[in-house]
Amino acid sequence: MGGEMGTVTGREGGLRFVLAFPDVYEIGMSHLGLQVLYGVLKGVPWITPERVYAPWPDMEDRLRLEGGSLTTLEGGMPLKEADILGFTLQYELSYTNILNMLDLSGIPFLAAERGAGYPLIVGGGPCAFNPEPLADFFDAILIGDGEDATLEIAECVRAWKQEGLGKPELLERLSKIEGVYIPSFFTVEYDEAGRVAQIVPLREGYRSIRRRFVSDLENAHYPTAPVVPFLKTVHDRVSVEISRGCTRGCRFCQAGYIYRPVRERSPERILEIVEEAFGNTGYDEVSLLSLSTGDYGCLTPLIKGLMDRYAAQKKAVSLPSMRVGSLSPEMAEEVRRVRKTGFTLAPEAGSERLRSVINKGVTEAALLENARAVFAAGWRIIKLYYMIGLPTETMEDVQGIIDISREVKRQGKFAGTGGDVNVSVSSFVPKPHTPFQWEPQISEEEIVDKQRFLRTELKKKKLVMKWQDAPLSTLEGVFARGDRRLSVLLIEAHRLGCRFDGWWEHFDKLKWAQAMENAGVDPRFYHRRRELDEPLPWDHIDCGVRREFLLAEREAAIAGAFTPDCRTGECTGCGVCDFDEVKLRLNEPVPFDTYAVQVLPPEAAELAQRIRVRFEKTGRMRFLSHLEQQTLFIRAVGRAGIPIRYSQGYHPHPKFSFATALSVGVESHAEYMDFEVDSGFSAAQLQEALNGTLPEGMRIIEAAEIPMRSPSLSVIMERVRYRVTLPEPLAVALPEKVAAYLALESFPLRREKRGKVVEFDLRHETYELSSAGCVLEMVVGRGKPAEFASAVLGVPVEELKDARLEKMEVLFTEAPADIPADVPAGTSADIPVESPVEEI
Repeated sequence: MGGEMGTVTGREGGLRFVLAFPDVYEIGMSHLGLQVLYGVLKGVPWITPERVYAPWPDMEDRLRLEGGSLTTLEGGMPLKEADILGFTLQYELSYTNILNMLDLSGIPFLAAERGAGYPLIVGGGPCAFNPEPLADFFDAILIGDGEDATLEIAECVRAWKQEGLGKPELLERLSKIEGVYIPSFFTVEYDEAGRVAQIVPLREGYRSIRRRFVSDLENAHYPTAPVVPFLKTVHDRVSVEISRGCTRGCRFCQAGYIYRPVRERSPERILEIVEEAFGNTGYDEVSLLSLSTGDYGCLTPLIKGLMDRYAAQKKAVSLPSMRVGSLSPEMAEEVRRVRKTGFTLAPEAGSERLRSVINKGVTEAALLENARAVFAAGWRIIKLYYMIGLPTETMEDVQGIIDISREVKRQGKFAGTGGDVNVSVSSFVPKPHTPFQWEPQISEEEIVDKQRFLRTELKKKKLVMKWQDAPLSTLEGVFARGDRRLSVLLIEAHRLGCRFDGWWEHFDKLKWAQAMENAGVDPRFYHRRRELDEPLPWDHIDCGVRREFLLAEREAAIAGAFTPDCRTGECTGCGVCDFDEVKLRLNEPVPFDTYAVQVLPPEAAELAQRIRVRFEKTGRMRFLSHLEQQTLFIRAVGRAGIPIRYSQGYHPHPKFSFATALSVGVESHAEYMDFEVDSGFSAAQLQEALNGTLPEGMRIIEAAEIPMRSPSLSVIMERVRYRVTLPEPLAVALPEKVAAYLALESFPLRREKRGKVVEFDLRHETYELSSAGCVLEMVVGRGKPAEFASAVLGVPVEELKDARLEKMEVLFTEAPADIPADVPAGTSADIPVESPVEEI
């Protein structure tokens, strides 16, 4: 829909910078990196930031059928008209979506075929650390942190446009920006066996691309007024990055190497961000994000400060996957003050031997002790993350996953609370820039065998298992370790119809097999063990960690030797720090109550009052479903600081209720809802507060206080007046059709939904019906306006897709509010009661 709170509109003539996420909106809007970059761009007045997401297949079909172009959410701009189109590269299985978004925009796939008249196609994100499978498609790829570099790229393109130069000049200038990789400035040669022989630079002084660093997270931009979606997204909350980077040194973990060193935000800055973000978004939960949140130096005092400030407001703190041993008793006590948001532990491997190989450093005793503490603190479910296919793994290690998971579940009994355990098992993919980048990936058949064994055995222990389908892991391994020749495979797979390959319902193994055959690609070639002296496709991408360090860590893995975290020990010599700008930035430990504040007791429960409002829902807001409208009001109440009352129980909810659910696509000038707020907060205050934060198309028209025991709106609503404005071809002989319908004694309707059948008579529910020009007006009881219009016109409901449907007023069986007679005109409670339609 677009139009969300926090978006930028109305900037004419600016540099058109489109942030593109190659997956659906619900996932893209949960991605913090995109929110950060959007916040950076909207802070610059000469940039017009816009967003676009991959269309779901039904939307793609519609665009292709109608010959339309994929457009941005903010301004409806075809992507072809953008100045910069920046894709986030988060996941290898989204690559076909990138091609599909280009195709739907009329933009050629290959960078060599795009002149200055097309947008600059830029990429960035974790998959950029092996950009080679996408090298032929992108003009430029940013390696590393984007907060500063994104603006430098924008400034470069702006100056280039003003000077009217050609595309080669633009690429030359972009190559001078630290962290920017220009794929066309390199060529790759292969040996007789098909392996990379050498990567040849085509420009002097441009032999490798060093990753871009944000050296100090404390002063980096952070989006405290992010875009707030109307619908529920995957991560539906305020997300705060409390630190970036991890030096634990887990040898399988690419993020642990490409995001070094650790840079922490101060607790004071985090508290500021959370306060502003809650006020600007209306969310009721904050997630403290980092690669290893439990290692944040001041975590427990920070959580204490957050809970003191927000527990009484029913706002929760959630933590991502926690390192075993990082949950202190004080932390558990603080988080349990509001609803539990889930607890995840990541042992990664089933045996201590294999955990030593991957440098996990977690003992079974520590894991079980942590699990017992988590259950004792009130959590009911623990999720355990494991991998199969790690180097040196045996079936004994796989059996260990079952054994230790069962023992974790038993800790709930020992804690006296009980509890469940969910087991999540992924398949190991050797990633670039890790000590395991030379190791082979196990075959699809071996993955399937191990998954089947685990499912069977875990089910016997009454444990739930989730896993990724083996063919997806196989494909991920191809692109994670691939080279430039895979561009042919991607084009062929797209031609055959491959889309949303990370979604099991859309992944098509047969199409991919056909594409590989057509392109001459054997996945086993990319899954194989790499020789230690073999040039790797990503060797010219410098993540900061030295090759010699990775080789030494590989040897340590074979020996089962432990490498300590440089935060608590000596420097391990990975090579990423210059010890001047790029270095560890850690917070000093502080006492537990450093950020504590006095908690004010809640007001007495009986001090409440009820306010009834009428609001309109017009324009693009008509596409909000009832659930999404409810979410919108929850967030609006939070943003406006309205003292709403909450329900009791495990998941407290704000106390407001709607009259009825309006059909999607129908505009309304007469929607009603009731709020229960603290006594002393007036109807006028409520109306003003909500109108100050609701998006365009939602507006409170009237508000009045009503007795607490007033009947609910759904009880006293009787009839509704609708207006249907028809396209001219459907309005032919409209008066005659109205007369014919009114002459009927009956018009039965049968409606089926989710296996349930509903039958009623439309004619018996029609109380008034008239026409004027292309407009139908009706007063009806049960039924939808489109159903009545369909019955009158004698056409299917689908043919009314271009009609405008409006709910004009509601007729009640009794006055829905007790309006004082002496309220002066013009106040929020001055609601005329001359007709049942206007009563409130």
